[in-house]
Amino acid sequence: MQARQCAFVLGMAIAGISVDSMAIAVEPNPAAEAKTEKEMKGYKETIPGTEVSFDLVPIPGGEFSIGSPDSEADREKDEGPQVKVKVEPFWMGKHEVTWNEYDIWSFNLDIQRRKTLNLTPTALDPKADAVTRPTKPYTDMTFGMGHDGYPAICMTQLAAKTYCKWLSEKTGHYYRLPTEAEWEYAARAGTTTAYSFGDDAGKIDEFAWHFNNSDEKYQKVGKKKPNPWGLYDMHGNVSEWCLDQYSADRYAALSKETNRLNPIAVVTKLYPHSVKGGSWDDDPKGLRSASRYFSKKEWKIQDPQIPKSIWYFTDALHVGFRIVRPLRVPTEEERKKLNLDPEEVIKDRD
Repeated sequence: MQARQCAFVLGMAIAGISVDSMAIAVEPNPAAEAKTEKEMKGYKETIPGTEVSFDLVPIPGGEFSIGSPDSEADREKDEGPQVKVKVEPFWMGKHEVTWNEYDIWSFNLDIQRRKTLNLTPTALDPKADAVTRPTKPYTDMTFGMGHDGYPAICMTQLAAKTYCKWLSEKTGHYYRLPTEAEWEYAARAGTTTAYSFGDDAGKIDEFAWHFNNSDEKYQKVGKKKPNPWGLYDMHGNVSEWCLDQYSADRYAALSKETNRLNPIAVVTKLYPHSVKGGSWDDDPKGLRSASRYFSKKEWKIQDPQIPKSIWYFTDALHVGFRIVRPLRVPTEEERKKLNLDPEEVIKDRD
């Protein structure tokens, strides 16, 4: 693991980029700026001080029925009843967050690069540097499945949320995890079928990595066909963290709420949290747009630390995440009320 970090830093050091050019303030990205939904467009965000970038896709606001109809094949009880909800516009990561992106935060590679090249921090770096970073993992969290271009895995929801906080400070754009409603809305991409490509699971190999075609491991992001809104791997590859507290009767409770704009089940306890999308380790039925799953303590069985780490799910080789950026940035009060950001103090470590 340390060898990989050193190689990363040395590679950036000899990349041929002017030291002076990297020491200036973060340049504005006109394509990333929008005041209205009509002005939103896709854009590429380069993590300041690195050559690592990721793509964002604009997702229009709208209304849809979350969950699955009674008639859908392989439907589970926790997918109903269907409820009409509304979501505001947001950008979403075209791909799942990769190790190339995640390691910059988790291993302090941005800080190491500045020290190696004697770079002056950007105006945003001091706040980004102050964001908590995880302790070093006890083993290689790729578990030999691949690194460059592959989705990051095995992080807790807290770790994913903290990465989003760091990325927000680093770039000046507010990023977070999607809610269950945002995730399913984006995955469906205007469709009402079991999958974004229809009801025929026989076509799934064109769009997703699952148990039957993945060779028992995750695959590089973006190798299958995208959904109608240009998002890759929404079905399969790795399951993806959402912001919500999971409950089997969530939609029944939601159906009784009068305000269904941007719904979220606010996290109040450590387990269970929602994950969506299914993974390389799931059968096709678990990759349906409405399929739901959740975190559990068993995902830390291999963790030898006492107490167990708040950062890693050593047995969740099937879980990663992607980011969203809401057009309307929530206020500090909203962020605190809805628990959108990582908690400063975690009482329950298991």
